[in-house]
Amino acid sequence: METNHNTSKFGRRYDAEFKENAVGLILNGRTVTGVARDLGCSSWSLGRWVQIHQWGQKQAQPQTLAAETPEQRELRRLRQENDYLRRQRDILKKALSIVSHEPLEGGSR
Repeated sequence: METNHNTSKFGRRYDAEFKENAVGLILNGRTVTGVARDLGCSSWSLGRWVQIHQWGQKQAQPQTLAAETPEQRELRRLRQENDYLRRQRDILKKALSIVSHEPLEGGSR
């Protein structure tokens, strides 16, 4: 499996739109832990973004992201989505493996 140095959740940089969308999920009733797990970011960062939102401040955007072209931003977004979908696929594979190894109820005679 190919690894990418950006796949670690440490050292990642998120744009302001990503942060606002993540905060929106929490404001709509999702848990910080659940959203952090689904998005692949830390609970600490997510909690900080919620605080910033509650204080009425705008989410900061790293300078490196502000300098991106629209094409670079789209490529980064697609790579993040690809990583997320890979993780979901791996979870489903593991679940299928677990379920397929369990004996069926009432199937043996």
